[in-house]
Amino acid sequence: MEKSPTSSAVRWRAYLSNNWPAALGLAVALAVVIFLLVQSVLRIAGGEAPAGVVNALLGGVAAAAATALGALPAILLRGISQKLEDSLLGMAAGMMLAASAFSLILPGLDAAETMLGSKVGSAGVVVTGMALGVMLMLGLERFTPHAHEVIGVSGPGSERYGRVWLFVFAIVLHNLPEGMAIGVSFARNDLSVGLPTTLAISLQDLPEGLAVALSLRSIGFGAWRSVLVGGASGLVEPLGALLGIGLSSGFALAYPTGLGLAAGAMIFVVSHEVIPETHRNGHQTMATLGLMAGFALMMVLDTVLG
Repeated sequence: MEKSPTSSAVRWRAYLSNNWPAALGLAVALAVVIFLLVQSVLRIAGGEAPAGVVNALLGGVAAAAATALGALPAILLRGISQKLEDSLLGMAAGMMLAASAFSLILPGLDAAETMLGSKVGSAGVVVTGMALGVMLMLGLERFTPHAHEVIGVSGPGSERYGRVWLFVFAIVLHNLPEGMAIGVSFARNDLSVGLPTTLAISLQDLPEGLAVALSLRSIGFGAWRSVLVGGASGLVEPLGALLGIGLSSGFALAYPTGLGLAAGAMIFVVSHEVIPETHRNGHQTMATLGLMAGFALMMVLDTVLG
């Protein structure tokens, strides 16, 4: 029997009551994001368009293309060993962590210190941004219906959607902060910040694209459909890039705050989803070695390109 609107409202209120800290954090984070976007729009209306929009969009497209490229082998492959998959995803996690540290947090601290003339103040600005990123992602994760291959279904109203759509929503939640990180990193059109971030995210999107496509094949999708959906999962990254450059271009301190926000969102995803996913199958050592290799690779690339 179909649930009535009243019973749905009751379930939503109960869910909201049980998750009110996440709801409050999401409301605060969204309010700040909207405020920053409005400031950016006002700046554009005054004839001061952000200089890095084109590069941010190109960076987002590059990450989306890397996701699609990574999904292509699923045309021929039905799967890879769980150990190899966990190792590759561990490497992706390491690159995301390194990008957060070297391409987002450190430039954010430098920029804020230049503006404020205070190390303590600069740390406060970046940490505030990181807290906003965590609140944003935690709230979206709690209140967006989605499904993971191992964790299962979560979020209110998930029974209204098919498993494929729930899986797609999970991918969108995962890719959004990556796109935002690319956009924020180009807010000053500084290639020494934007290029390493884009390269790191694009490289780690290769194994992620493959993992998405193979997961779709494992639940019954055909080869080409799995590749197309896996590739399309990266399309949120150009949109995230535009969002990122928008929220970090309104006024001076929006830039280090935006860098911190993107870093906080990415670290949350790595800690909350990617690392636990790679440690559920008994391959913790290989996943950890992959993480260290990815972190080291990104550190070298950031040093060379930065």
